[in-house]
Amino acid sequence: MDEQSGIPSTWIAAIYGSLGVLCGVATAKGIMTSSDTWVLAGLLGLVVTLAALPLALKKIGGGQGYNPKLAKELHEIRAQVRGMTAAVESMQETMVLSDDARRVLNRSRERDLLCKAIQEDINSEDWDAAMVLIRELAERFGYRADAEGFRQKVETARFTTMDRRVTEAVRSLDEMMARSEWDEALSEAGRIARLFPDSPKVEGLRHRVTATRDRFKLDLERRFLKAAQGERIEEAMELLHELDQYLTEDEAQQFREVARGVIGKARDNLGADFKLALQDRMWGRAAEIGERIIEEFPNSRMAEEIRGMIDTIRDRAGVTG
Repeated sequence: MDEQSGIPSTWIAAIYGSLGVLCGVATAKGIMTSSDTWVLAGLLGLVVTLAALPLALKKIGGGQGYNPKLAKELHEIRAQVRGMTAAVESMQETMVLSDDARRVLNRSRERDLLCKAIQEDINSEDWDAAMVLIRELAERFGYRADAEGFRQKVETARFTTMDRRVTEAVRSLDEMMARSEWDEALSEAGRIARLFPDSPKVEGLRHRVTATRDRFKLDLERRFLKAAQGERIEEAMELLHELDQYLTEDEAQQFREVARGVIGKARDNLGADFKLALQDRMWGRAAEIGERIIEEFPNSRMAEEIRGMIDTIRDRAGVTG
C-alpha cells in the first residue's frame, strides 16, 4: 500500500504495466507511431496521478473532521480529471486515424493558415511565392474558388505595382531628356524595356528619345537662323556652339555660310570692343576681350596680333587694378 495516496502499490504497478503493454501492442500493429505512444503514455500517467491525488488529500485531511476548503479542492480536481480523461480519449481517437484522415479534420485550420500566408506574400510583393501557395490551396485542399480569388488579387496587385514602377522610370527618363542627356536617355530607355517587357508603356521608348532629340536639334537650328538674321551675334554664337554637338559633317554644310557670317561679325565686334578698350585705357577689359579673341579665333590675324601685346596689357591692368 502506498502510504501517501492510499492506493495499493500493486494496483499502481498493474496500471502502469497495462499501459506499457497497450502502447507496445498499438505500436507493433502500426496503430500509433512511437512518438504518439510516448505522448499517450505520458497523458495516461498524468490521469492516474490525478486520480490518486484525491485519495492522498483525503488521507492527509483524515482525522480533522469535515473540511469545506478541502472538499472544494477535491471537487475541482475531480472535474479536472474528467476533462483530462475526455481529452485523452479524443487524442486516442485521433491517433488511430491515418495522415489523410487527420488532414481532413484539420483542413479548416490549415486553410486559414495558408490563406494568411498567401496574403502576407501579396503584401510583401512576393508574387512567385504567393502563386505557389495558391496552387497548393487549389490542388491539395480543393479550395479552387478561394484560389481563383487570390490569383486575381495577385494579378491586380502585380499590375498596379508594375504600372507605378514604369511610370516612375519613364518620369526619370523625361527628366534626362529635359537636361539634353541624350546618350544616357537612350541607355535608360533600353534598361526600362528590359525590366518591364510586358508593359505597353515601354513600347517605342528608344524611338521616343530619338524623336525628342531630333525635335530639339531642329529647334536649335531655327533659333540660330533667327538670331543670325536679327544680327543678335552673341546669341547666335552661343547657339552655334550648342548646335555643333548635333550636326554631322553633311548637315553642317547648309549652315556653313551663315555660320561664317556670324563668326566674322562676332570676331569683328570683339575686335572693335578690344580697340575701344585700348583707346579708353581700360586695360582690364582689354585683357579680357583679348583673351577671348585668342581662345575663340586662335587662327585669325587679330589673335596673332593680340598675342604680341597681351602680356603688356595684363601688366598695365595689374598696375591699374
